[in-house]
Amino acid sequence: MADAQIRIFSGTSNPDLARGIGEYLGLPVGAINVFRFADGEIGVRIEESVRGLDVFAVQSTCPPANETLMELLIIIDALRRASAARVTAVIPYFGYARQDRKIKPREPISAKLVANMLTTAGADRILTVDLHTGQLWGFFDIPLDHLPARMILGDYFRSLGLEHPVVVSPDIGGVKRAREFAQYLGAPLAIIDKRRDRPNQVAEIVHVIGKVYRRTAILVDDIIDTGGTLALAAEALVKRGVVAVYACCTHAILSPPAMARIQRSPITQLVVTDSIPVPPDKRTPKLAVISVAGLIGEAVQRIHAERSVSELFGAPRVMQPATEGE
Repeated sequence: MADAQIRIFSGTSNPDLARGIGEYLGLPVGAINVFRFADGEIGVRIEESVRGLDVFAVQSTCPPANETLMELLIIIDALRRASAARVTAVIPYFGYARQDRKIKPREPISAKLVANMLTTAGADRILTVDLHTGQLWGFFDIPLDHLPARMILGDYFRSLGLEHPVVVSPDIGGVKRAREFAQYLGAPLAIIDKRRDRPNQVAEIVHVIGKVYRRTAILVDDIIDTGGTLALAAEALVKRGVVAVYACCTHAILSPPAMARIQRSPITQLVVTDSIPVPPDKRTPKLAVISVAGLIGEAVQRIHAERSVSELFGAPRVMQPATEGE
């Protein structure tokens, strides 16, 4: 049942997901006008009263990252100045998360800067899906609720009835994520050891650690950007005798030439969520998209009611059907 004290507002990055969250809650998306001035500056006008209400602003800071981030900051400021009782920034995909530490001298920690900007803009709380690294929690001085997508992705793979699955982490850094996914499926874990000198460079496979021969491999990652890592990992697994290769990633950035690489690769199917909108030109028969609207909607209800969000991870799930590429 809809709660009159909740309002959902959407930026321009992912309005379909915001509508899906609203439908789950039985609420329309709030009236908001996001526009551009002649010089390119972003303008926002909240077209209804939010005084004293619990407001959730939905905006993935996906490409174009600078535009969507600035838009979110301005929306938060507008809601705060309109006297909302609480403003929760719902950021299904948290941009700049990969810039979470200094690798070389004189580099910024941009993820921390973004966290500071969100707090300064007036956000009281953050709700996000599959942060790139756990240390990002420590960047915020306000509450942050983190939703792992492994439940809905795992349920999808369970529905496929794959024989002898093995979950594979495409790199050492993703082992914790892959291990949790493997535990959810009750499957063994394998790890790919790779070497890459700079971001977005195709890596060199050094070792595959674990038994993959004559098994169905499920590559698990949080982000697919240019697709080089997954394509190379799939080829390495095929050489080591897997029966088939599937892949799943929460956040489908899909920068060129990602889809071309996936199409040429031995990957049978790539499963992603709608944390980032997937345009029609990137949808192919190899791509399946699962919605996180129900997951986020349930979390919104729990935050509003001051109930535990972490309990959601063990609760019965609302299965969202996958939509395959056309």
